[in-house]
Amino acid sequence: MKAKLILENGMIFKGKAFGYLSECVGEVVFTTGMTGYQEVLTDPSYYGQIVTMTYPLIGNYGINLEDLESDSVKVRGFIIKEKCNLPSNFRCELELEDFLRQNKVIGLEGVDTRALTKILRNNGTMRGTIVLEDIGHKEVKKNLESFSSKDSVNIVTTKKVYTIEGNGKHVAIMDFGIKQNIIRNFQKRGCKLTVFPATATAEEILDVNPDLVFLSNGPGDPEDLDFAINNIKKMIGKKPIVGICLGHQLLALTLGGTTTKLKFGHRGCNHPVKDLEENLVHITSQNHGYVVETLPDDVEVTHININDGTIEGLKHKNLPIYSVQFHPEASAGPKDSEYIFDKFLEYAL
Repeated sequence: MKAKLILENGMIFKGKAFGYLSECVGEVVFTTGMTGYQEVLTDPSYYGQIVTMTYPLIGNYGINLEDLESDSVKVRGFIIKEKCNLPSNFRCELELEDFLRQNKVIGLEGVDTRALTKILRNNGTMRGTIVLEDIGHKEVKKNLESFSSKDSVNIVTTKKVYTIEGNGKHVAIMDFGIKQNIIRNFQKRGCKLTVFPATATAEEILDVNPDLVFLSNGPGDPEDLDFAINNIKKMIGKKPIVGICLGHQLLALTLGGTTTKLKFGHRGCNHPVKDLEENLVHITSQNHGYVVETLPDDVEVTHININDGTIEGLKHKNLPIYSVQFHPEASAGPKDSEYIFDKFLEYAL
């Protein structure tokens, strides 16, 4: 079935719909990974977004259910150049199209993803809608104006507290849209995990007496999460606190820093980041549209992005607080940054 992507600047990209044949609206972004499409699809940080894959052939190793980052597809729409109809991998359990259909998400194939990516780089991310039929300007405008990401975290967070037993350090996790591989990395280190909804109070978290509080990744603008910032503030100085991605941004805001929206974000598995403490550069996986812009004097920068110089890590000079912007759990080839989990645990009581 024919379909098309309509951007808010009026540009149109035509293609062929696949997966679940239903129109969608979201923020159109691109990611530069050559692999990892099923991790992208199921990463809660992509909630509310229509994701463009810059690598041209997608679906060639199918889908395996062991490597999902959550229990369902979180993107609103999926844009690719060419879909592989005959996946070849011994771990393949189903095809990409069947996976999208089961999760009720539309895909758009046959798009010039290079041209679309250049537009997003030059003009910045923007809202878009994938439609199956011709619609008028007023209806397009109505679709685009209906999109909001303000409630994204409340949608993707766990709805109840749960515990994963372990014999090591006890980590309390504030789940803003946590990826399963973060949980697996803590489990690999023997940690006991108590996972809380994003709306959990500081008192509820402190009541389990954790050795460490971890702030997870998640979607949306950190400045929309006043309730989380207020709860984190109440735990400062009472427990060591560490974080990744959105958790990193929330920590910065809590400590008196500021955040800003990037023009087109950092999304992919090939972003060079310099660890200023170790004087080493690591290739990292990233997925964020916002970044820490400034920090107060009592907080120092630990990592910087080599491409644009943005802040990729911070630590407090006097308190046990440490966080990174990139995703150390995402092993899309290199595992350079997995050491961050060991650094997190060094802060544990």
